Amino acid sequence: MKERRLAPRPSELASDKAAALALTPVSRETEARLDRYVELLGQWQAKTNLVAPSTLPTLWTRHIADSLQLLDLAPSAKIWADFGSGGGFPGIVLACALAEMPDATVHLIERNAKKAAFLREALRVAKAPGIVHLSEIGDCVNRITAKIDCVTARAVAPLNELIGFAEPLARRGTKALFLKGQDVEAELTEATRYWSIAPRLHSSRTGGHGWIVELDRIERRGSSTTAHGSSE
Repeated sequence: MKERRLAPRPSELASDKAAALALTPVSRETEARLDRYVELLGQWQAKTNLVAPSTLPTLWTRHIADSLQLLDLAPSAKIWADFGSGGGFPGIVLACALAEMPDATVHLIERNAKKAAFLREALRVAKAPGIVHLSEIGDCVNRITAKIDCVTARAVAPLNELIGFAEPLARRGTKALFLKGQDVEAELTEATRYWSIAPRLHSSRTGGHGWIVELDRIERRGSSTTAHGSSE
């Protein structure tokens, strides 16, 4: 029978945390908020699949540091939106780090009711600034009237679809930072069939084949609406 270990050993988590914070240093206050979030995630993971169980021993480097690195690409951004927040990466992690910035807020968009409930509890426990929207991404984007400085997404949908969701925000000056894997070039090739973009690619600090796609301008090519879609 296949062994299923839900929680990593304390020594594993401590070593991984040290490695993550060496890559993406944070204040003591932010570290404390992240600790509370990680503890809560471990409790909920036993009943709700928030992250792949195989990634739990490297939660800090694989998920938290991967999320924190976005801050350096938009250091003055106060109002963020996170598409398909799921277990809170990068949205909750960003909210924990932004708690010390006056008037900062992260809009967390999640269509799954159980995950949205977890996100609300994570904001409460971590004392982090954010608003959870139980909604499809496209529907929520059309309802957000506040100026969004930066929009993010991680493991949610193909780049082509994400760009379609972000386009209304980009028209109002929003920067997009999308975390992608080793297929990023193929996704960019597909996206440029429908969108006029000038992407900047940043290699992930956490190694592997991770990339961050940075977009400051998004314009639709012709009148095609094919690029819009849902994150099924």
